[in-house]
Amino acid sequence: MAGNVISQLTTPGAPPYFGDSKRLASLDAFRGLTIVGMILVNSPGDWDIAYAPLKHASWNGITLADVIFPFFLFIVGVSIVLAYTRRLREKLPRRKIVIKIFKRTLLIFAIGLLLNMGQDGFQHLRITGVLQRIAIVFFVAVLLFLYTGIRTQIILGSAILVTYWLALWLVPVPGTGAGIMEPGRNLAAWVDSILLPGRMYQGTWDPEGILSTFPAIVTSITGMVAGRILISRNPAEKKLVILFSLGFLLFLAGGAWNWVFPLNKNLWTSSFVLFTSGLAMMALAAFIWVVDVLEHKKWCEVFVIFGTNAITAYVLHGLLKAPFILINVGGPGEERNIMGAFMERVTGFGVPDQLASLSWALLFTSLCFVPVWLLYRKKIFIRV
Repeated sequence: MAGNVISQLTTPGAPPYFGDSKRLASLDAFRGLTIVGMILVNSPGDWDIAYAPLKHASWNGITLADVIFPFFLFIVGVSIVLAYTRRLREKLPRRKIVIKIFKRTLLIFAIGLLLNMGQDGFQHLRITGVLQRIAIVFFVAVLLFLYTGIRTQIILGSAILVTYWLALWLVPVPGTGAGIMEPGRNLAAWVDSILLPGRMYQGTWDPEGILSTFPAIVTSITGMVAGRILISRNPAEKKLVILFSLGFLLFLAGGAWNWVFPLNKNLWTSSFVLFTSGLAMMALAAFIWVVDVLEHKKWCEVFVIFGTNAITAYVLHGLLKAPFILINVGGPGEERNIMGAFMERVTGFGVPDQLASLSWALLFTSLCFVPVWLLYRKKIFIRV
């Protein structure tokens, strides 16, 4: 059965329903889990008292929240191999594929800008963001897949990681010097201050800035490596062993590199790329084994539903947040939004602050699930 499931990875078919082996339900479940994680991390009841595991590391180091975005970019790489291998086998011209992905890239980037505009207005528009980075990484990764081989991709990815490391340590920053890795006082922040228009997320630097996008592309390259393993002619069990083993080696390499180039999501350091890609590769192998091979699918149905409309779910969460933040439910002269009123009421019953903040995040994520579930039931899959 395992061989049948994984051998059909590139078979054309609609988004998966339970019992449909034409597409890996595990990949959609994994993608959906990352989207749920993004929504939870972005939606605490109070940013100052967010549930600890759902808070990003303040600078160096890594938390559960920090692995979510690289996991998603890793899945982008896997999905590119599965989807565009099929398109190439159908003999679609590369030129037409490039035109389509360029339009899709512009759309995703534009949606990211619109979400930023809704929060900050046009005068203080932030050009960068999560969706914008996804769009850029997706476009570059597809081009690499269409026009280069796996060996070239690995060499290029390795060169980017080493060059990025050397640049941050050796290139002197005006007024700061070389090798400074502090917030707002490093090469990536300086490049953004010179080249990046608009407002930056942290004032003097941006976690989705220009320079750090290059190693983020490598995260998707590692996903493409995983995708190549999945569509190889190896037996199914061997594919999973290779995935897990390679993931473990990347995880160890990232941990070792951390000694001289710290794990840092804000800078998307090279050690961070290897460490999180290794974790993602091992997680993917585990998902495939449990969901597709052993066919334990019921537990992940919610994640599959999120995963089949992943970008839609992310956009919806950005739109649905607005009324809970902007609508004032306080009395005359009292500023209190719906989220604040919830926190005040729940903590008033003696619930610890962090648990109350987590409760709001879970409630809001459940609300985001409703429209995505309705789309899934009607077999509507929005390809943004």
